[in-house]
Amino acid sequence: MPVVISMLRGINLMRNKRIKMDELCAIYKSARLEDPRSHVQSGNVIFRTKESNLASLGSKIQGAIERKAGFRCEVILRTPDELRRAIVNNPFCGRRNLDPSKLLVTFFAGNLNAEARSKILALEANPEELHLVGRELYIYFPKGIGQSKLPWSSLEKKIGIANTARNWNTVTKMLAIAEEMETAI
Repeated sequence: MPVVISMLRGINLMRNKRIKMDELCAIYKSARLEDPRSHVQSGNVIFRTKESNLASLGSKIQGAIERKAGFRCEVILRTPDELRRAIVNNPFCGRRNLDPSKLLVTFFAGNLNAEARSKILALEANPEELHLVGRELYIYFPKGIGQSKLPWSSLEKKIGIANTARNWNTVTKMLAIAEEMETAI
């Protein structure tokens, strides 16, 4: 049965949209998704499903969360192959002395049109570095995310496409969990 990686946007930040990961996994089970496993408190759930239509699957998960937890959040889905490609496409790969906790990957829910791409690439990034590859935006924050003036968190408003970001350590760990689940079949 195929494995899918889900990343929820904006949960467990400060007092907004709070949910414990065991409760979230229970919601996934109630939606008939199998073997849900969470990673960190930011809403990463890796699971098995027979569903092949990721768009309808995302809507199904959103609805289940809204019904059970009482709030709506964006659900960004990737297959293990798509996450592997995102890792292979990392433009910072091989760079020496790169702190992986300062590398953020923003995952977009859909494909970016030319206008959205140009708005993203027009962001003033200094000292940050931006690279847009497919449906992922890679941002390196050499001084840390907390010190940055880059308005990356407002991307959704600028381009109208849902997204969520994860640091590099989380991205690679989610893939490791997905691959473990794939081999355990």
